[in-house]
Amino acid sequence: MPLDVLRTVLADVTQLQAGYPFRTTVEEVPDGDVHVIQMKDVSPDLGVEWSGVIRTRLAGRKQPDWIIDGDILFAAKGARFYAACVAAALPNAVCVPAFFHLRVRREAALDPEFLAWQINQMPCQRQLLQAAEGSSLLSIRRAVLEQLVVALPPIAEQRRIVALAGLAVQERLALQRLIHNREQQLQAIAEDLGAEAGSH
Repeated sequence: MPLDVLRTVLADVTQLQAGYPFRTTVEEVPDGDVHVIQMKDVSPDLGVEWSGVIRTRLAGRKQPDWIIDGDILFAAKGARFYAACVAAALPNAVCVPAFFHLRVRREAALDPEFLAWQINQMPCQRQLLQAAEGSSLLSIRRAVLEQLVVALPPIAEQRRIVALAGLAVQERLALQRLIHNREQQLQAIAEDLGAEAGSH
């Protein structure tokens, strides 16, 4: 590893907390003043899909630590552990307890998009899978996530990697659209052939 890459743990460079402690299933309140991010709303490639985020009202008196741009959501339960960096955040947004809510410390020379990208890569994923608990439904405890070892190159290198990762995502999505369009074209041809065969 190059000498200018710092190795550290998440607890040293982020503030980490659990998602909002909803006691039951989140109740949708169309005119509610709080946006609730659920597992279905987040992907490692696209981040938060705000169009599907529901509104609700919170019963507790304590004001949550609202999610803002640059925060990171870490999916700590399920078949896959992943991180997503928040962009274009809606006001008064919280996440469900299946996520941990991370915020990069002000003094840390760390790009949040780079951190989310690195958490999703195999070196970090191996650490997480080795420490995961549960049989049918795997989960990561807060103490484990806080001790996740990450590598921090200079900030300029972090941003270069983020740009490359963004291009890779765009290329992958474009390829998926191309494959989908080709499959639709072939399906239409098959339907036409079937209709012709049925007319005889």
